[in-house]
Amino acid sequence: MLAEVWNAAIAVFARTRWSRIGLVLSACIIGVSLAILWRRLHHLDIHHVMTALEKKPPHEIVLAALAIAASYATLTFYDWFALRTIGARHVPYRVAALASFTGYSIGHNIGATVFTGGAIRYRIYSFYGLRVLDIAKLCFVTGLTFWLGNLTVLGLGLAYVPAAASAVDHLPAAANRTVGIAALCVILSYVIYVWRQPRIVGAARWQVTLPNGPLTLVQILIGVTDLFFCSVAISLLIPAQPPIDFVALSVIFVFATLFGFASHAPGSLGVFDAAMLVGLHQFNREELVAGLLLFRLLYFIIPFTLALAAVGARELWLATTRAQPVARPQERP
Repeated sequence: MLAEVWNAAIAVFARTRWSRIGLVLSACIIGVSLAILWRRLHHLDIHHVMTALEKKPPHEIVLAALAIAASYATLTFYDWFALRTIGARHVPYRVAALASFTGYSIGHNIGATVFTGGAIRYRIYSFYGLRVLDIAKLCFVTGLTFWLGNLTVLGLGLAYVPAAASAVDHLPAAANRTVGIAALCVILSYVIYVWRQPRIVGAARWQVTLPNGPLTLVQILIGVTDLFFCSVAISLLIPAQPPIDFVALSVIFVFATLFGFASHAPGSLGVFDAAMLVGLHQFNREELVAGLLLFRLLYFIIPFTLALAAVGARELWLATTRAQPVARPQERP
């Protein structure tokens, strides 16, 4: 009994300690980002920004909006793939699409995506018999897809154009290339690891069977496709001059996304923008800010509004129709 209490105390202490470390890290990222924004924007010409917004060709904004819509459509396959991985094949794609879109849109804007997005998913998927444990497994698989995609793009980008990240991480090009090759080696090692035989992580009820080799390649493709459409959108919104290599832009975008993710700031506000301003320092500052404002409108604000409307409409439908929950196949008589 004493040993069990001792182990529980150690576990609580470890969780508390790591959560504090994460909180301090988030605060540091946000603090540094705010300092960068102040340095780069305190003499910003607002009139010039508004002029840049007015001069932005409408067709480029429309194309960027379509690319972002394609990115959110790709995000639906994060949940679709994860549901099949954890054995919840009875959940229709339309439900996975709704949970994914609302979970990511609301989670991205509120912050702490794992918890806020997880709560939205539980509200939707519990109607189909999924429990908290199932949502935790689903979030694990979707998170794995996210990291596989990001590490693949980052690894390829750093290996191909290592100097692109130097403006953000201030490392020599050779060091960035080494990091990129190391990331690709990690991805390759993981694919080989799951290709040979079924791999299980976790213990007891928390076990998750990792996707096999071919399915892992599908995971990577989903993640890379999502980032590709986002990079296309940002390339259409930033200034056209001076020209920038698309792969280099993708690397900077991934860096900015990961910094925003690590900060847990609502909508990555300030953190994503600071990283983009640092990484794309060669562009006119006011025109770049105008492009980032348009991206924030298209990628964060509009989807957030639509997601709130979708969640509200679903709750209203449940209240008025008195729809009955759908039992999982193994739970039916």
